[in-house]
Amino acid sequence: MNKIWISLAVLLCLATASKLRADQAADEAAIRNNAAAYVTAYNNHDAKTLATFWSPDAVYVNPETGEEAVGHDAIADQFASILANLGDAKLAVDVKSIEFLSPTVAMERGTARVVNKSGKEPKETDYTAIDVKRDGKWLLDRVTEEDMPVIHSNYDRLKDLEWMIGDWVDQDDNSSVEMTCKWTKNQTFISRQFAVSIADRLDMSGMQLIGWDPSTGKIHSWVFDSDGGFGEATWTKKGNRWIINAAATMPDGRKTSAINILTMLDKNSFTWQSTGRELDGEILPNIEPIKVVRGAASDSK
Repeated sequence: MNKIWISLAVLLCLATASKLRADQAADEAAIRNNAAAYVTAYNNHDAKTLATFWSPDAVYVNPETGEEAVGHDAIADQFASILANLGDAKLAVDVKSIEFLSPTVAMERGTARVVNKSGKEPKETDYTAIDVKRDGKWLLDRVTEEDMPVIHSNYDRLKDLEWMIGDWVDQDDNSSVEMTCKWTKNQTFISRQFAVSIADRLDMSGMQLIGWDPSTGKIHSWVFDSDGGFGEATWTKKGNRWIINAAATMPDGRKTSAINILTMLDKNSFTWQSTGRELDGEILPNIEPIKVVRGAASDSK
């Protein structure tokens, strides 16, 4: 008999949990629908409808002035003032998550973005909203907003070099050069790691950073190797070629310079050559084009 009661209790718990999940899914859908309808009312400059999305005793804080509005009438007046100065701006909201603190209280997190057709810089904020369920309807009770940090990226300046991302190799019977190119955070730089091996022995390694130099309006790179040498270069694109004017300091202090030419053949191969080479004023022979191919691990499909 005890086993029967235990089984019935387990079934009852499972049924209750299943119903809670179904109710919660319906509540989440209702909150997301509210957010979409809120955006529509905002973009229609409908202050009275916006106020109805708030609970009767809700407190709205104007993010620009810090002024508080309590209750539907005050909130409607606050929005009427905001919308009167909105111009052609449009609101977009992305609900990132909804967490239920109780069956009638939920925490909503997301981003709000105001975009102006006139070309003004878009304003984007992270928001946290407390939603409460009143008489079967979900309403806003509190909303806090924080300006999102401005993320600087030079991707637009460097995107012509995006084909370099991946693994590359130049190999013959005696030596090999292996390179790996990656974006750094925010796609502000391209990082290129390289290793030179001779007769299966690592001879030298190093790294290069390729980025945008706003002071010259050109792509610039910096390179450092494991022997202690370092250098920098400016990059100029001409068709499918990159002309790289490079200067470096050798580990023993001598100065060297060259014009390196990187020619993209296709998405999986390029050639590299070096001309105008000098070492402490002495002219060095050119290096004829060397073909470099994408490594098997990062073959472009």
